[in-house]
Amino acid sequence: MCRLDCEEIWRQFEEAVVRQSSCNVTVEHYRHMFYAMPQTWPCDRFLFWSKTRILMHSYAAVVRHFWTLEDTLAGYMFNDLIWCGQEEDSGFDFSSCPEWSACRNHPVYSLWRQASQNFAEMACGNITVLLNGSIVNAFSRKSMFGSVELDSLKPHRVNYVNIKYPGVTQIIFLHRTLMILQCIQNPQQSSCQTCANSLSHRKSLTFQ
Repeated sequence: MCRLDCEEIWRQFEEAVVRQSSCNVTVEHYRHMFYAMPQTWPCDRFLFWSKTRILMHSYAAVVRHFWTLEDTLAGYMFNDLIWCGQEEDSGFDFSSCPEWSACRNHPVYSLWRQASQNFAEMACGNITVLLNGSIVNAFSRKSMFGSVELDSLKPHRVNYVNIKYPGVTQIIFLHRTLMILQCIQNPQQSSCQTCANSLSHRKSLTFQ
């Protein structure tokens, strides 16, 4: 197992963001941080997604065969976080950062671009893509998947791409299936009790 220097990772993260304007942090600023946290993943387990985030997390939580970007160290550390720096300040700003769409060199956007590129470049064997089949465009070329990950896949490393794109009816069915599987694994969840009560009610109506 690779041993990582957490203090070095944090130092490189600070150097990338601190004393930079909130719209002046590029992918290049994070290069050294990612060099300090190399990772490799087994083939045939990479799961990509676009416009299916909630479903993807449920799917990956139950079908534990898959690895997603959020399972990488960078994904685990920075998922759902917002941060930026200020030129005149030596610390981080967590409360007044601009939206991602405000500028291309947003510190959060740049980090996820690099993380997404690294994840796609690591992909090997058979990979899976979970898309939304209930909308006209299953993914946008401007999305992280369409603009970064798709172009970063290595043809000589990827053997097969399994694309899943459930429609509305299939998504509802998949959600229910995932909930049942989760309840089998952890029947003490409050949602499982609700599900059990609903099934018991339906059963009683059936036999009346």
